[in-house]
Amino acid sequence: MPGWAPRPSGRRRFRLLVPLVLLAFVVSVLLVHGYTTRGFAGDQEKRRGPPGTGSGVPREVAGGGPVVDPTRERPRTYRPPDRTVVLTFDDGPDPTWTPRVRAVLDRYGVPGTFFVTGQQTARHPDVVRDLLRSGHEIGVHTFSHRDLTTQSAAAVDRELALTQLALAGAAGVNSSLLRMPYSSVPSALDGPAWDVARRLGGKGYVLAFIDRDTRDWQRPGARAIAAAALPGAGRGAVVLLHDAGGDRSQTVAALRLLIPRLKDRGYRFATLADVVGTGGFTSPVGTGDAWRGRVFVTAVGVSGAAVSVVGVLLLVVGALVLARCLLLLVLARHHARRRPPRGGRDRPVTRPVSVVVPAYNERLCIAKTLRSLAASDHPVEIVVVDDGSDDGTADIAQSLAAETGAIVLRRPNGGKPAALNAGILRASHDLVVLLDADTVFAPTTVGRLVQPFADPRVGAVAGNAKVGNRGTVLGAWQHIEYVMGFNLDRRMYDLLSCLPTVPGAVGAFRVPALRDAGMMSGDTLAEDTDITMALHRAGWEVRYVPDALAWTEAPASLRELWRQRYRWSYGTLQAAWKHRHALLERGHAGRFGRVGLPSLAVFQILTPLLAPLIDLMTLYGLVFGDRLATALAWGGVLAVQSVCAAYAFRLDGEPLGPLWALPLQQVVYRQVMYLVLAQACLTALNGYRLPWQRLRRTGDVVLPPQPSAREP
Repeated sequence: MPGWAPRPSGRRRFRLLVPLVLLAFVVSVLLVHGYTTRGFAGDQEKRRGPPGTGSGVPREVAGGGPVVDPTRERPRTYRPPDRTVVLTFDDGPDPTWTPRVRAVLDRYGVPGTFFVTGQQTARHPDVVRDLLRSGHEIGVHTFSHRDLTTQSAAAVDRELALTQLALAGAAGVNSSLLRMPYSSVPSALDGPAWDVARRLGGKGYVLAFIDRDTRDWQRPGARAIAAAALPGAGRGAVVLLHDAGGDRSQTVAALRLLIPRLKDRGYRFATLADVVGTGGFTSPVGTGDAWRGRVFVTAVGVSGAAVSVVGVLLLVVGALVLARCLLLLVLARHHARRRPPRGGRDRPVTRPVSVVVPAYNERLCIAKTLRSLAASDHPVEIVVVDDGSDDGTADIAQSLAAETGAIVLRRPNGGKPAALNAGILRASHDLVVLLDADTVFAPTTVGRLVQPFADPRVGAVAGNAKVGNRGTVLGAWQHIEYVMGFNLDRRMYDLLSCLPTVPGAVGAFRVPALRDAGMMSGDTLAEDTDITMALHRAGWEVRYVPDALAWTEAPASLRELWRQRYRWSYGTLQAAWKHRHALLERGHAGRFGRVGLPSLAVFQILTPLLAPLIDLMTLYGLVFGDRLATALAWGGVLAVQSVCAAYAFRLDGEPLGPLWALPLQQVVYRQVMYLVLAQACLTALNGYRLPWQRLRRTGDVVLPPQPSAREP
């Protein structure tokens, strides 16, 4: 496109701000959800024992009752009175089992003491509120069920502060009653555990231990759980049960057996506040703390809902990626095995062809391009259209006229579509080959490219564009993309008769077909995609010839790559929108509209936009989930990609050596392509018309030894 249009600063900010805000939101959601749902081992995994007085633990504590008040200078312990039972439940609240436990307790009029984690409280605040409304006691079991003896003082403070924040948001209260994860009877305390207990006492916490461990987590059966909870010889006891961390149906059934049995034996039920003789361990929080807690709980709820949506989208994109790979493999194999279209071998196309080369400041490339065309084994007329170059491109082309037979047209700068149209109008023949000035052809390229025109229904033919400067890592990544992505895609679309793009690097057209389609248009930044779609809508068939090889110069820097792909992506969106009415048309145009356009939307727009979820969830899994399972899942996706890539390379007769760069391509290069597409979509939504962005040439393209395409 001629000239450079200024970029409105407001729209540019929009394109930058939206993805940054979206990324920040997704990352924040994953961090909140990951931290508040990170799995923990149940009390059973690290229950301390065997009992024994640890070094530094006061004798009166180790040999005292299961309730310890370390807030005093001399710690004091408490025991439940005889025939008094305190039922305590750890690890909740759970949305399934805690209400069932509460229902049994309420049915018998029995209070319970629930030691809740901050994670579960933030996720299920309504369950905590129901417990308090029913008159049950709430204690703290840390935020993420960490072993406090292994944590720094700052980490312990964070565990407690977050739990209190969750309680404030869920029910408007704080609690000064705490049970340390993995603790058991007081006599099992050791020196490190007692040091933590003293620090907790300094913060005002009363600590709860146990007398009876039912080991209900082992699911030994309801009768065994009930039997393990029974105190001996009429004594009182603090009983440990669980209302979360797995299937607690046996615990619920055990309560139905235990409570009537104890009542029949004259036992009463109490809370730990009753044992200590205080009015309660929970207290209402101030307005500021309540609002901070509500914001926290709301954030946890939003993160949970958002991650659920992300999970569904991840399944969708995973299914799309696998379906695309499977479809590409099956259709590419069929494409490679099929015979040439009827008439392609019996009546070869031998008549001369015009080759149009639009050029703008291509002095580094134009000589190689023209010499490669002059070496063609098919009769060609070469037309170079210089589009107002100021670097001597036209002079170089003119100096090679005697050697190559090139005709050089000089015209003011008007953009690539206008230059192409000028060259097509000047062409002497009804078949024209169009290529970019940074592209070189093999001697056989033109002859192979025009053979499908033996079928009068064919209006255009796409060739096989390859990266000609693949010596760097970036070049290798693009080489993999060209072979694996572009050319496998073209095989699939060719079979489905809905090829969306004849690439500007190597394409051939029937001139009457171009006239039917309205010639090259400047309506979009992807004139090659635009004209291909217009040909479909005009009723012409478009074919793909994988052995018509061309080597083009790929961007040599990430900046140049970004600019190229940004233009491609935006131009493709423009073209798809321009030709959207093909969805409702009949005949060949309707087939393209109902097969080609949806395929383009799903596999080249929707799937790449959602694909970053795979990488985000991989990072999420490595930080917060099962690292081995996450690594295996990501490795599985990479393995599928590798199979597709290896097969694509085999079909194109390419050596497999460059595939060493595939894993790194998935980590780095793919992310750049996602960002480019996202930016292009935002640009389209913002209604900004992106100007033409010319790439800086290096002239590094070389014509390699020709690989021969192989049968699958």
